[in-house]
Amino acid sequence: MSFAPPTAAYWFEVVEIGLEDTPAKEKWRELMSKVITHFPGHGTLFEEKYLEGKALGEAKGILRVLEVRGLAISDDVRERITTCTDLDRLDDWLVRAGTVSRAEDLFTEGQA
Repeated sequence: MSFAPPTAAYWFEVVEIGLEDTPAKEKWRELMSKVITHFPGHGTLFEEKYLEGKALGEAKGILRVLEVRGLAISDDVRERITTCTDLDRLDDWLVRAGTVSRAEDLFTEGQA
């Protein structure tokens, strides 16, 4: 018997949630690394990977806007942007990237 991929992915997450904080959960997470989340907010591996990818995409967008505008991007600024996982902060930085005078100004509160 086999399941359609969406059905299989759904049940993969059901199993992960049921494993709670057991050693088997880490092994399960290792085995199931490429499936879409069906249970947002439960901190499953699938959800984590999705959010990591979304944050990386936002970071790339911020850097691209700064580059297109011809602003210098120091290694420190680049690292701060690419290691941030707070989607709200990244969204704020993306908006600011279009108006700041220097890349460092992204991190100054009150800048818009």
